[in-house]
Amino acid sequence: MFCPFCSEQETKVIDSRLVAEGHQVRRRRECMVCHERFTTFESAELVMPRVIKRDGSREPFNEDKLRAGLQRALEKRPVSTEKVEQCVLSLKSKLRATGEREVSSELLGNLIMTALRELDKVAYVRFASVYRSFEDIREFGEEIARLGD
Repeated sequence: MFCPFCSEQETKVIDSRLVAEGHQVRRRRECMVCHERFTTFESAELVMPRVIKRDGSREPFNEDKLRAGLQRALEKRPVSTEKVEQCVLSLKSKLRATGEREVSSELLGNLIMTALRELDKVAYVRFASVYRSFEDIREFGEEIARLGD
């Protein structure tokens, strides 16, 4: 690992801890030359499936896009950042568990709606209204009625 201060390659790990529920390792390092200390985070790089959009185009899975969609639905709702991150990790695990190289955006949208339904019902209805393109108040009412099931 190169030192971010002096670019020397000689660094040593002085502390390692699991973070993000064991999905990452946080390491404190010290440069052997300039003796500056810095932190690195290590996580497994796992291949995510590509997403097949409704128009047939394909694009790489984008974790930032997923997180932004969840945060938009959860805006001004009492849901912690930790729960959002847990939700993102869970959704990524479910996508990888399909074993597919490509998944439809419909499958991804349904997974997100299922996760939001358990996380926050208001956020679920917000997301569903955009995802399913609700046209009128009747469709909102029907979706809310299904929440009681």
